[in-house]
This record gives sequence, C-alpha cells and structure tokens, in this order.
Amino acid sequence: MNDTATLQSQLDRVLAFFPRVDARINGLFGVNTLVLAVGALNVAAPDLRQWYVTIPGVLALIALLLSYAFLFRANFPDVRGGAGSLVYFVEIQKRTESVYQSEVLGCSDDDYRKDLIGQIWRNSQILCDKYTYAKKAIICTSAALLPFALFLATTATLHVRIPIVKS
Repeated sequence: MNDTATLQSQLDRVLAFFPRVDARINGLFGVNTLVLAVGALNVAAPDLRQWYVTIPGVLALIALLLSYAFLFRANFPDVRGGAGSLVYFVEIQKRTESVYQSEVLGCSDDDYRKDLIGQIWRNSQILCDKYTYAKKAIICTSAALLPFALFLATTATLHVRIPIVKS
C-alpha cells in the first residue's frame, strides 16, 4: 500500500466512525440524566427511611454513576502518541504555523505515507477505547434499569400513585 490516496481513504474511513460512537455517548448521557431526574422527582426525603426504597435507589445510582464515569472516559480518551506527526492534531498544535508549514513542505512522500499509516493505527486505538468505554457505560445503564424500576414502584406505592392500590 504505497498509494497516498488509498492511505488517506483508510484514515478517513476510521475517522468516519467517531461520530457514531459520539452519538451513542451523547444519547446515553441524556438517558442517564433523564433517569436521575425522574428518580429525583419521585422520591421524598422520608421515603429513604424505607430499606425497600433506599436499596434499589442506591443500586441504580451506583450503576448510573459508573456509567457517567465510563461516558467521561469515552468523551476524553487518551490522545497521547504520534510523536512528531504532521497529521495528528495533538502533535500539530505543538508547532507554530510557520514551523508546521515548513515541515509539511519539506516532508518526503515516503515519510508522509508512514505518518498516515501511524495515524490510521493511532486513531483506531482511540476509537476502540471510545467504543469500549461506551459499551461499559451502556452495560451500567442497563444494569441500573431494574433497580430503578423497583425504586419507582416502591415510591409510587408509598405515595399511592398506582390506581390499583387505591382503596
């Protein structure tokens, strides 16, 4: 693969996956926030004296906090690497504009292709990290749903908000 256009196309293909994972991250952040808001609106301080309200609520909260932690890691992956790269944004910003221009203009085609290959590899690593953390966040949010449902059911029962329970 010595064709620069083919390498650039491969890098573009890898970079095209970033918006997909970012959409999952943003969507899950919204779901987590909604779950927390609904929980907060359905509980009163005296409800927390009841173990059957507190335990599911705490379990759901712990799972959601873990999900938020994984979402944070997915949003802010480790971007170190690519030392001296003319393509990698982290390395580009370390240079002044004039230094960057002169280095790009002085770069051989072979060095540029090697740099592109390095960026394909590095961006693939970053993307895999983002997907892994997003997956863990989804699992944590999913794990929060059952205790959250129990939490809502018990608070609704305490406040007689379920029509079946009314006398």
